[in-house]
Amino acid sequence: MNSLEKRPGLPGGQRGIALLVVLWVLTILMVIVFSFSYMARTETFSSRAFKEGWENKFLAEAGLERAIMELFYRKQNPLALEDEGLDPWRIDGTAYIGTLGKGSYRVRLIDESGKIDLNLAAEAILRNLLTNLDFAAEDKERSIDAIVDAILDWKDPDDFHRLNGAENDYYQSLPNPYKARNGNFETVEELLLVKGLTPEILYGQDRKTGLIDLLTVQGRTNKININAASPAVLLALPGMTAELVEGLIAYRTEREIKNIQEISGLLGEALAQVSPYISVVGSSVYTIESVGYQRSNQSGYGIRAKIQIEGDKRYRYLYYKNPVIIKREVEDAE
Repeated sequence: MNSLEKRPGLPGGQRGIALLVVLWVLTILMVIVFSFSYMARTETFSSRAFKEGWENKFLAEAGLERAIMELFYRKQNPLALEDEGLDPWRIDGTAYIGTLGKGSYRVRLIDESGKIDLNLAAEAILRNLLTNLDFAAEDKERSIDAIVDAILDWKDPDDFHRLNGAENDYYQSLPNPYKARNGNFETVEELLLVKGLTPEILYGQDRKTGLIDLLTVQGRTNKININAASPAVLLALPGMTAELVEGLIAYRTEREIKNIQEISGLLGEALAQVSPYISVVGSSVYTIESVGYQRSNQSGYGIRAKIQIEGDKRYRYLYYKNPVIIKREVEDAE
């Protein structure tokens, strides 16, 4: 007989166990292979995201430096503002887009003179601003009256609270007590300490603009520069309507306004009401918002900075924060 025929086979039960062992070994090997594949894929995506994150940050920094250069160009070439061919950057929040390699930056310049000075603003302007932004809530602590009164109480020097306001007696009763400043706000973010002010009101929510984009503590005046003010700021001024704001924005898009009388015909009867609160005088302090992004993902990396021009070639940072979420406003980009 053949020698193979003489060799005894495995009993049926053992053959079944051997098959199960083989199947388990194959399953384990497949799990290990898939685990390594998943880990390699995760590492690849992580490395790509890390690389793109740094690229976006450098793109945002490039946009920031470009904006600073444009500011010095405006300062050193005042006649450029009257010559369309020279095309200086606007300081009213208009978005500009630049390209570097496969990436881009989106940057905006805002003169602080176009914002409402939190320390000097008239009560009526603050009330109009909150009303137009529609941040009022049903509860009394977040009503417009309560928020405005609380802001005024925070910065006045006494401890007598207004009808809907709050003073030290309220702030000292909180779980983590603190005192009202009883003096000027040092930063706009300080509003978060004021009764009724929430992060949603300060920073905005969804597509709603927040107070941080409209208020400043560097204005040093109760007048608003109408060449730099946003529509929301202009609409908060006494006597202004949506139609007047639209007309004013269209007018200054063609040329910067040199004096208030230049737009007297445009403002009409509203001029008497609004003139005490407006000017055409700029400041030396600017907010710059820059976002670096890849063309496939325009959310990108955001930087918000505030600088003060101190001469023909000098500037200093008053504020710098990154990363920050900056709302995309490509519709007015040039």
